[in-house]
Amino acid sequence: MRYMIRMLYSDAGDETTIDVMGIETMENKKVTVIIPNYNGQSYNEKCLDALRRQTCQDFNTVVVDNCSDDGSADFIEEKYPEVRLIRLSQNFGFSRAVNEGIRIADTEYIILLNNDTEATDTFVEKLLQAIEGKPDVFSVAAKMLQMADPEKIDGAGDLYCAFGWAFAIGKGRSKERYSKECNVFSACAGAAIYRRAVFEAIGYFDEFHFAYLEDVDVGYRARIMGYRNVYTPDAVVYHFGSGFSGSRYNSFKIRLAARNSWYVIYKNMPFWQIVINLPFLLFGFGVKAIFFICKGYGREYLSGMKRGYLMCTQGKKYPYSSRLFKNYVKIQLELWVNMFRRILG
Repeated sequence: MRYMIRMLYSDAGDETTIDVMGIETMENKKVTVIIPNYNGQSYNEKCLDALRRQTCQDFNTVVVDNCSDDGSADFIEEKYPEVRLIRLSQNFGFSRAVNEGIRIADTEYIILLNNDTEATDTFVEKLLQAIEGKPDVFSVAAKMLQMADPEKIDGAGDLYCAFGWAFAIGKGRSKERYSKECNVFSACAGAAIYRRAVFEAIGYFDEFHFAYLEDVDVGYRARIMGYRNVYTPDAVVYHFGSGFSGSRYNSFKIRLAARNSWYVIYKNMPFWQIVINLPFLLFGFGVKAIFFICKGYGREYLSGMKRGYLMCTQGKKYPYSSRLFKNYVKIQLELWVNMFRRILG
């Protein structure tokens, strides 16, 4: 059965109609797996078949379709009746899509999963084991391996540093080097589990981001509130990569990432922290500008930076609280440590 729901979202400031299939049959489970989809016909079958093979089936699956025109939503509706399908009226981006899924979920935990992934059979089970019984943990990042070269890491959680750079831990390196659980700055939202109650305290994914760095932003907010983000090597998923944007470097991705890098800083750092980091940030953005100029994307990067400045005048700044000063100091020390980790490789 399908419902047409007309909803007003104060964050986005607009109204939209969404088409929700089957939410009345959602069972009382522990986890909701949310998969955003935009023209992902070539990926969805492997992704959803892998969920059918999970050793732990204590989860509902929700696919949020960003107005695809490749028939992928119809394919999911026909072949995967167990999936709850939300059809959006236009492409609102990653952040809005996953928020739609979180809003209709009533489970204790949320797993976000890119559609260009193939999870191993124990993926859900191991993510649950990594977060249960740890009330101070907001998110747990899975071990993401490259689909084309499964011996190499695609990501083992994310770090953020004083240069204003976010980067995937271990990308391109041997998977054997990342076999221990550890704290990370944030979980990559391509394959991670989240404690749903924390979203109610810190807010959902910021829809101003559209895509890119939205997971760093929400992880940053959780860190400010004193929560941890963790990486587990036991939950493994194979990742094709760039299924949303099409390639590692392209104009769309570079503009958005450059724009959002400004917004993460403005939103989460109080004034005194921005002042402390300003020399490092200017250096970091300068290095990135030179890098993308050499790659032939200088105009796109600089355009994104300009849009980022304008975005800061329109977006919401996360409220600063002096009672959380110790958390800000702890984060600042980590930003410096991560900066040297990035320099040293």
